[in-house]
Amino acid sequence: MPHEIFELGDIQLQSGRCLRQARLAYQTYGKLNAAKDNVIIYPTSFAATHDDTAWLIGEGRALDPTKYFIIVPDAFGNGLSSSPSNTPAPQNGNRFPRITVHDNVNQQYRLLTEKFGISQVRLAIGWSLGGSQAFEWAAAYPEQVERLFTFQSAARTSRHFHVFFDSVRAAIELDPEFKEGFYAQPPHRGLRVAARIYAGWGFSQAFYRERLDQRVLGYASIEDFLIDFWEGWFLKRDANNLLAQLWTGQHADISANARYQGDMGKALASIKAQTIIMPSSSDLYFPVQDAELETASIPGAEMHVLESDWGHVAGEGLNEKDTQAIEWAIGELLGR
Repeated sequence: MPHEIFELGDIQLQSGRCLRQARLAYQTYGKLNAAKDNVIIYPTSFAATHDDTAWLIGEGRALDPTKYFIIVPDAFGNGLSSSPSNTPAPQNGNRFPRITVHDNVNQQYRLLTEKFGISQVRLAIGWSLGGSQAFEWAAAYPEQVERLFTFQSAARTSRHFHVFFDSVRAAIELDPEFKEGFYAQPPHRGLRVAARIYAGWGFSQAFYRERLDQRVLGYASIEDFLIDFWEGWFLKRDANNLLAQLWTGQHADISANARYQGDMGKALASIKAQTIIMPSSSDLYFPVQDAELETASIPGAEMHVLESDWGHVAGEGLNEKDTQAIEWAIGELLGR
């Protein structure tokens, strides 16, 4: 299904830069009802497009397009919305401006209000970097967002996760072919190293100990898994686009704006949505302890731990047990 484009014009960013002739790609599922009260906003995760979210959408699924109008906006830098790879000079390549989660959600809000005339969101939902955007929705527009569901995510990137993302950035930039972002050929060696770094963090120790890459995903060996799954995933993506979203992820913080001025406690306490936060028990990026602190700061929020050996990737629809638990929690929240 072809996506759509919302033309934003020139937009001012938190960095002080202006993104010229910005474009927001998005996909919708289902129909907006007459009352315009069946809206779900489901932003994309790191380096993902709307197609990567589709595993959670379908008739009879938690995000059912026969009941809800589901909007999946593509985050800036993912190659479909304005990105280093599709923006003309002089803002192309590594001259593409830094874009925050706040910038993303500001423009997503314009899509909902200007394009569709929507004023209320039944559910803001997201996984990983998509969850950071869902958190931002609930904090930036507390009167409009009725429910919030984030899984394997965070309202603010931890210092530990910042360091991890920095290793991925360095792997790409240190490839001689990278040429400070103005490469003639993709920096394949750097992308392959980045993939290997990610492989050790995306899944848990238990995932590898139990050989789930072989027993469930069907790879012949760990090298087969590293090359076909991880290197294949990174090599499909533009290096500058990855770096743009890495920067967004490293600086994700729902309090980093004029409204909350860095006060995370105030930002979380402002959320009025009925909230479920679902960390994975084995997530090496977003540990349960961090989710506990967020849950305690959001009025009435609940934390449902997803008991899983699949680490961070438990939230990507690759195994049925985790998917069922995630969908049950979403359905319970929507049914309130």
